[in-house]
Amino acid sequence: MAKRRNFTDQFKAKVALEALRGDKTVQEIAARHQLHPNQVSTWKRQAIEGMADVFSGGKQAGPTEAEVRELHAKIGRLAVENDFLSEGLKK
Repeated sequence: MAKRRNFTDQFKAKVALEALRGDKTVQEIAARHQLHPNQVSTWKRQAIEGMADVFSGGKQAGPTEAEVRELHAKIGRLAVENDFLSEGLKK
């Protein structure tokens, strides 16, 4: 089985920018960088979707209220499990 390759963010950005320019086809870019064309298309789409974040001035939206409630519930469950298990170890 082939080992998964990990790509740096800079490499992904370079490939996505090349795809956004439109000088070459996705297939040509993929062949040049030894990637699958779907990967190039995915990185291109992610670059387009994330473009607004570049101009947001570093301001990222915080977690939503639902996410906070979910995380608090998870913390509560983990605390109860931890207490239960620590009581079992004392015996």
